[in-house]
Amino acid sequence: MAEDREVLREVWEGKIPVCFQLAQEDIYTVDQPDPFFLLVPRLSYFPLVTDKVVKHLSKHIDRDNQGEVWLEYEGQALKWHYPIGLLFDLYGSKADLPWNLTVHFQNFPEEELLHCPSKDAVESHFMSVIKEADALKHRGQAVNNMQRKDHKTLWNGVMNDKFDQFWSVNKKLMETSGEDTFKFIPFRVYQADQVPLQKLFKPTDDSGEVLTLRQLLESSVSHFKESESRVMIQGVEPDLETPVLWLSEHLSYPDNFLHICLLSSPSKVLESES
Repeated sequence: MAEDREVLREVWEGKIPVCFQLAQEDIYTVDQPDPFFLLVPRLSYFPLVTDKVVKHLSKHIDRDNQGEVWLEYEGQALKWHYPIGLLFDLYGSKADLPWNLTVHFQNFPEEELLHCPSKDAVESHFMSVIKEADALKHRGQAVNNMQRKDHKTLWNGVMNDKFDQFWSVNKKLMETSGEDTFKFIPFRVYQADQVPLQKLFKPTDDSGEVLTLRQLLESSVSHFKESESRVMIQGVEPDLETPVLWLSEHLSYPDNFLHICLLSSPSKVLESES
């Protein structure tokens, strides 16, 4: 089980200032709508935190032609089922703050985004990922031993931004004791405009030596070169020699996955522009 509670709380309390602006093509009123500013939890999901944004901006749209709400950043449609912190690390980590997002009420990008009819869809997705993570870590035994009320406690902790409520149950999903460690590390590696990478990766080798983030990336990303990459997890760039088990216990998102962003390093960007 994760022991460094201060680290867990620091990660949980991470926030991103966001400025939401209505898409110009959606404005139906003569007066321009004011932008809406929010400080949003990195570990949450946009459909859970944007009710007030939608209510504010919807006063300025044509209600007769209103479709499903979706968000965009500089032409990139944002996947609602990705945690907010992951989206920011992947697309906005070099942006000035607040993070400026465009809110659309029309022209839903069917080929890029899943539909999100309600917050129940977010909960359903979240729990399915939790179960996938536990299948990798404990062969599904931890989740299977939980009651329905435990599942609700997990979800309500995320939805209401309650650290103690969430970790009262999540600690069961993070338990390791002696040699009984995670079977595999639940992780995905994200790169802009590419399908996320995921494979089976154990926290230790056959001799019991702990494996590191560097070894995970070299095993998962065929073209990985440290000199050309920035590796970001939870808004920080961890040392590549950090054991993946520690990262999984402390820097995983509430869905229990380690979401790793692989970004081009500044020097690589300058080379491509020259």
